[in-house]
Amino acid sequence: MAASGRVISSVAYSRASCARCIEERLVGGEGFAVDASLIKADANRQKGIEGEKGLPPEAAGRAIEEYLTVLDDAAFGAATEVTPKFVSPSDPAARWTGAHGGQAFFAYSTNYLIDVENAIIVDVEATTAIRQAEVLAAKRMIERSMERFDLYPARLLGDSGYGSAEMLGWLVYEHGIEPHVTVFDKSARTDGIFSREDFTYDHAEDIYRCPAGKVLTTTGALVNDGATMLYLASKRDCDRCALKSQCCPKQASRRVPRSIYEGARDMARQIARSWQGSTSRRLRKKIEMLFAHLKRILRLDRLRLRGPTGARDEFILAATAQNLRKMAKLVPMPTPRPA
Repeated sequence: MAASGRVISSVAYSRASCARCIEERLVGGEGFAVDASLIKADANRQKGIEGEKGLPPEAAGRAIEEYLTVLDDAAFGAATEVTPKFVSPSDPAARWTGAHGGQAFFAYSTNYLIDVENAIIVDVEATTAIRQAEVLAAKRMIERSMERFDLYPARLLGDSGYGSAEMLGWLVYEHGIEPHVTVFDKSARTDGIFSREDFTYDHAEDIYRCPAGKVLTTTGALVNDGATMLYLASKRDCDRCALKSQCCPKQASRRVPRSIYEGARDMARQIARSWQGSTSRRLRKKIEMLFAHLKRILRLDRLRLRGPTGARDEFILAATAQNLRKMAKLVPMPTPRPA
């Protein structure tokens, strides 16, 4: 069967299985969870070519053609500007990764979006094995579930990989989804200097107050990535402050950055401290169990097909099989009528 026809068939089966699960009321639609797992590609790690050198001119084949096709796709070639250490000549779209901590290998990521009520897989997407692509896949899957099945989740569960300011802002401001997601935050300091969390933000006045009670203001100008505002203290206040050695010993005055998505980040932090956040962290294990089932029971710890199309095809068919197994367990068999 041609690759395009194979993918159309797998997508059709996936949609049909999810639609049947919705029909059987196995999908609540209230809470979704998202995560990704690495699956080894059908590529020999010992035959990798240095990424800086690129593919040899004589390289050819379906996987090569697909690789060239997805170079501008943000889920694959355009996910990052970083050149991989090695490239596989047999499947160049597979990403060289050492994320598991052992020997590095070529891999793809299978991304799941599940309904947490019965762990039904609502959508699945194949991407290169890098976090930026996995976050994009999460957005695509959420939007597809809205378009295909009219499912609008009230909350999304996820780990810190989905806890960037931009992602949280997308969930809260664009779709009104509660972010039951661990916030990705590197503002904490270990050198004895006050961290950002030591400064108190006043929403009404749009100012920060330092531990000494002085005010930090902003002009509202966006800096760095175009999504950050800087709040500055007065140099006069800092020069006379007894806490200067703990606040800004090498600067004239203290600066505190604040993301334009900080409101969404604060919401995620509040949820994490609540009992709902504790429950969500427990429910998040359901998606991890699906990945364990995928690799240990269905034996999909290594792909049989090459290229993005092959990876997508295998991931979709495996997710469909998992949904069918779940439906067989949860949907009661009809009682036979006597003749």
